[in-house]
Amino acid sequence: MKLGWRKKPTEASGEKHGPVSGAAGAVTGTAAVLILGALFLTGCAVGPDYERPSTVAPTSYKSIQTNELGAWKEGRPLDAVPKGAWWEVFGDATLNELEQRASQSNQELRAAVLRVEQARASARVARSELLPALDANPSWRRERYSPNQEPSFGSITADTFRAPLDLSYEIDLWGRVRRSFESARADAQSSLAAMHNVLLTLQADVAQNYFALRSLDAEISTVRGTLRLRAVLLKLTQNRLEGGIGNQLDVARAETEIAGTEAELAALLRRRAELENAVAILVGENPSNFRLAAVEREQWDLRPPRVPSGLPADLLERRPDVAQAERDLASANARIGIAKAAFFPVVRLTGSGGFVSGDIESLFDWESRVWSLGPSVSLPIFAGGRNIANLSRSRASYDEAVAKYRQRVLVAFSDVENSLSGLHFLAQQSAAQDRAVASARRAAELATQRYTGGIVSYLEVVDADRGALLAERNSAQIVGQRLIASVQLIKALGGGWQETEIGVVSAK
Repeated sequence: MKLGWRKKPTEASGEKHGPVSGAAGAVTGTAAVLILGALFLTGCAVGPDYERPSTVAPTSYKSIQTNELGAWKEGRPLDAVPKGAWWEVFGDATLNELEQRASQSNQELRAAVLRVEQARASARVARSELLPALDANPSWRRERYSPNQEPSFGSITADTFRAPLDLSYEIDLWGRVRRSFESARADAQSSLAAMHNVLLTLQADVAQNYFALRSLDAEISTVRGTLRLRAVLLKLTQNRLEGGIGNQLDVARAETEIAGTEAELAALLRRRAELENAVAILVGENPSNFRLAAVEREQWDLRPPRVPSGLPADLLERRPDVAQAERDLASANARIGIAKAAFFPVVRLTGSGGFVSGDIESLFDWESRVWSLGPSVSLPIFAGGRNIANLSRSRASYDEAVAKYRQRVLVAFSDVENSLSGLHFLAQQSAAQDRAVASARRAAELATQRYTGGIVSYLEVVDADRGALLAERNSAQIVGQRLIASVQLIKALGGGWQETEIGVVSAK
């Protein structure tokens, strides 16, 4: 059995080109003309070309003077902003480890990465429509002919072997396919920006929960120190009672203060356990197997880093949520072109070529070749207003995307303003609270000394001791709030993310 391609000679004097050969040449020329014409005509596309809408950026932030944040280079403001592992500016080794684990194991981040892969695959599918589709459809069919049909071939059974290649290509005269690819590509870029936003939010959540937990550790350490001090005071009141210079009221008050402090400590430990479990979820671990060792207040004395904010207009280059909204806008713009293209005819070039024979041995003979080639046109005439409605919907969707983009820009600047004002006033609050702590400690010491000397009642000791505990707990809370506010500012500025990282699926 022969499966090779063999060309039969015609006459001894040489091969002659019959009508079929001439037609083949004509069709080949026609195909070339059609393809060249298609390439020439696909340069146009209906619908608006995308332009990013204008937004009004403030020249400075009202919450703080630009010169307080350092000197700026107008052309390269990103240089002064933490990039990549921005959390390392806090200088906490445990936080660095937690951030690394979260980036590797968080399931929400993993889901966001997979959504990016899906969107990129969809963009590649849309891009594939820019090229011709070529399919091979070999077949074998055995068929019996009826002797009663016209024309009659008698009662025969015949085999038909086919080995064709089928071609299909939409000539993108109006840019429908190209606009579809533009939309899919923008969707992929939007998905990537969304993934960056998930990552930035995850990193910020890890840092904020960690600092909140360490702030509680400082409070717990303070409360435990107060508990030890109150135990000493209880012993003092008992000794004074036994010595005949005290009274049962002072002892009862001392016992009440100890019980109240123990209740406060239990509440703090409960909140710490909840935060520890929250951190476990963020780093992708089972809370039952996750532990963060507590630290004493003296071992954890972090201060907020100096984080420059950048020029306001630069914010649009760093916020992944702003870039996501802008890419959604670009996708909506491309869909207007898709809707407009539906009003115009669709031109397709279809063809088929291959071999057909009644037996397998002669299937690939040159004389067994067959082909067909030609264009087809689908012209919309009446669709009951569907195309007009689709166009109206696309335009409304675009206008909605513009509003969302501008709103996102406003929210971005608002986030920075809130973070800057928060840091500014927390710094003032921290300075005042430090003075309050020093005064409260001194008052507690004096009250204890005066009570020991029999000058004042135990009630003054209780009041001074409560004031010292409250001042120190407030101080620990403010330290945590300042660190959390620093994280919020970095997040508001887009962290270490830059808009130039979102380019995917080149049009070329």
